[in-house]
Amino acid sequence: MNGLQRCLRAAVLAAAVLLIALAAGPGPASAGPVNWQEVPESTAGRQWWDTGSLRLSRGGELSVLTRFQPASEDRGQLYVMELDCGQELYRDTSVNGLPRFKAEWQPTGGDDLISEVLDQACAAGSELLASR
Repeated sequence: MNGLQRCLRAAVLAAAVLLIALAAGPGPASAGPVNWQEVPESTAGRQWWDTGSLRLSRGGELSVLTRFQPASEDRGQLYVMELDCGQELYRDTSVNGLPRFKAEWQPTGGDDLISEVLDQACAAGSELLASR
């Protein structure tokens, strides 16, 4: 067998392996369990935060998955929030899976739901924050 035939045979074999891999499709995805903690309800609605989602962001701040359901709606929205526990600031870095680039830090502004999420998540993440 000459060099050209070997290359052609290798290319056909590689293409066959690729087609088989693509035809098999992705494997089953499994998300970790979600442990929602509801904060006290307000006139604005209801809000939860996931204890299993607490992480340190690249900037060293606390990151948490939250869910907000306005009082007037049945469906809620998912947020990934970064929390600056020391200054009591937050920013939404993702809403319903869509990133919010350059999200600005902001105070809770008297929002009882966000204030409670910040207080509870910061208390739960205190060991994480101490490890940075």
